[in-house]
Amino acid sequence: MVFNMKIEYLGHSAFRLTCSKTIIIDPYLNKNPRACMKASDIRRADMVLVSHGHGDHLGDSLEICKNTGAVFVGIHELTLYAQENGIMKTEGMNISGTIEIDGIKITAVRADHSACINVMDKGGLSGGNPIGFVIRDGSKAVYHSGDTGLFKDMKLIGELYKPDVALLPIGSRYTMGPKEASYAAKYLKSKIIVPMHYNTTPLIRQNPNDLKLFIKELELDTEVKILEPGDYFEI
Repeated sequence: MVFNMKIEYLGHSAFRLTCSKTIIIDPYLNKNPRACMKASDIRRADMVLVSHGHGDHLGDSLEICKNTGAVFVGIHELTLYAQENGIMKTEGMNISGTIEIDGIKITAVRADHSACINVMDKGGLSGGNPIGFVIRDGSKAVYHSGDTGLFKDMKLIGELYKPDVALLPIGSRYTMGPKEASYAAKYLKSKIIVPMHYNTTPLIRQNPNDLKLFIKELELDTEVKILEPGDYFEI
């Protein structure tokens, strides 16, 4: 059976993908002034993917897993942290690894960002390296980069996994800005780019239309979808 994939922006870097399963990514909701919902509003989730342990990405993932019975997915060290905090269903992974959960293929890919030093398990391990995710359901593929700077191996992500949609940060300071994200789009060759991780706080204030301008300068055959929290589209 072929499912459409609904991609809903929840604010900051948080998304809900609805296809054959319901997938929540980086759910920073309760303390996010621009989020369109609270964690308690999510009544159904099959998987919660967390790119790294910083508070604006780990967010309310544990609460959502406890409320819904969703599987917590992240780099191995972060799943140990989830287990220590009462999450029994976890799937740990590492960069370039792929797992499959109920027909959904999830590949962990590189992200250039700082270490997750604010997440520690009882053994004193850090929360592991940051990662991005490529999520595939049948022929549909979405790349959520997590927090990252620009790196040229994004071209390999495009060549290997051919994501239809790329969710890219543009806030600068802590991640790529709009210009760098346009080069990421060039490497990835995704048909749709969705900017994220901007305007949540004054420190990451950006105009997402700048990304459109840089994409146009590079003459890319790519659509930039600027979403407000609560907006969605389907592929």
